[in-house]
Amino acid sequence: MIEEFNMVIVGVGGQGVLTLQNIIADAALKQGYDVKTSELHGLAQRGGHIPSHIKFGKKIYSPLVLEGKANLVIGLEPLEALRACRFGSKENKTVFIIDNNRITPMSVTILNQKYPSVKEIKNILEKSSSKVFILNATEIAKKAVGTTAPANVYLLGYAYHKKLIPIKKQHLLEAIKETVPEKYFEMNKKIFELPSK
Repeated sequence: MIEEFNMVIVGVGGQGVLTLQNIIADAALKQGYDVKTSELHGLAQRGGHIPSHIKFGKKIYSPLVLEGKANLVIGLEPLEALRACRFGSKENKTVFIIDNNRITPMSVTILNQKYPSVKEIKNILEKSSSKVFILNATEIAKKAVGTTAPANVYLLGYAYHKKLIPIKKQHLLEAIKETVPEKYFEMNKKIFELPSK
């Protein structure tokens, strides 16, 4: 059993940040870890910025991940992942896994700001991480099952198959089954298992 594992999940409303948090927290509990989570529900409307923190291990006292202390950051949207760069550090060997599907926030549109390229985002994140994976999760989900909804589960599956999250497959699949509506379980299971093929 690991002492402590720190995760941050970021995205915007409608992308399944809280669903992914619930899956991971439930799976960690099933594995016997102490688990604490924290999220900003108030911003969970479609398009709003949502940061979620998950900590699990032998004994966890606070739900918040400190700056530079994340082991893994999952970004369901590239700019949101960039905003979470403060949680990463080379010292902590933080890994970022990011869906490259851009959802331009209203703040960028209203203030006529430039949305950085995925390459620029990766270059910046590499300064505060040991590895940055940028994937076509939304596109892969759409092609595999006809909908973009389980792109979040694809990223989780990728993290599992790359051995970046210390939770067993059986617990993750059980948690997915208990979290998503029953009629969508097989679809999510297929997406979760895709990265291993």
